[in-house]
Amino acid sequence: MIFKPHAVARACPIVGLVDGIAQAAQNIVQGFSGWLSDRRQCRKPIALAGYLLAALAKPVIGLAAGWPTVLGARFLDRIGAGFRSAPRDALLASSFSEAHRGKAFGLEGFGDNLGAFLGPLLAVLLMGALAVEIRWIFYIAFVPGLLAFLMALLVGERPAAAVAAKARIDIGPQQFPKAYWAYLLATALFGLGNSSNAFLILRTQEIGASLVTTTLIYAGFNLVAALVSYPAGFLSDRFGRKGVLLLSFGIFRAAYIGFAPAASS
Repeated sequence: MIFKPHAVARACPIVGLVDGIAQAAQNIVQGFSGWLSDRRQCRKPIALAGYLLAALAKPVIGLAAGWPTVLGARFLDRIGAGFRSAPRDALLASSFSEAHRGKAFGLEGFGDNLGAFLGPLLAVLLMGALAVEIRWIFYIAFVPGLLAFLMALLVGERPAAAVAAKARIDIGPQQFPKAYWAYLLATALFGLGNSSNAFLILRTQEIGASLVTTTLIYAGFNLVAALVSYPAGFLSDRFGRKGVLLLSFGIFRAAYIGFAPAASS
């Protein structure tokens, strides 16, 4: 199956709308969930709620008869991702010392991207070898989502240090250090120039790749991310976070420059 260029062009505005709203929701909720987990001094219940919400969103995409339903399901999925991200990271950070934190997050990134590598391969197998309809792929995706929720139930949470209950957060934006604002500005500029993976997939299809080939390319992309995650974390522990982060921005820039002139063979 190959998507025609004009069909891909028609899909771009809808993809941008769906993914833009979904990612915005994730970013907003992520800030709130981080604050809430600090305020309540508990991370696990909030993370569990996010895992469950994301799992429930998958079958809704399969049920969708039009893009508005996909938008709603994707919105729900990203709300779940936003809810779990900050408390999950806080749980991980509290389990390791500063000297080994990069390796800890690198290993977490390895597992996350390895799942994103195996998932598309399983989808190709189901669609190609077993002729499973794509909507059933989303129904099946509920299973690993539910398993992730059940496994997260087994995670222990260390008691948070006792703090006095206060009605307001202790620190305001005016108290954040200049280095934090500089990093926040860099992150905002990166997000402005960054495109969704969905657009990269559409670009791959636009230059003539079949659905199966595009899926395999996406799987390879996630495999590379998985293989790099732990070494990058190790290097950040050994040589510092800033240098590794700058290197990653440079690699990202080179990759996007390469996407621009790509043409069908």
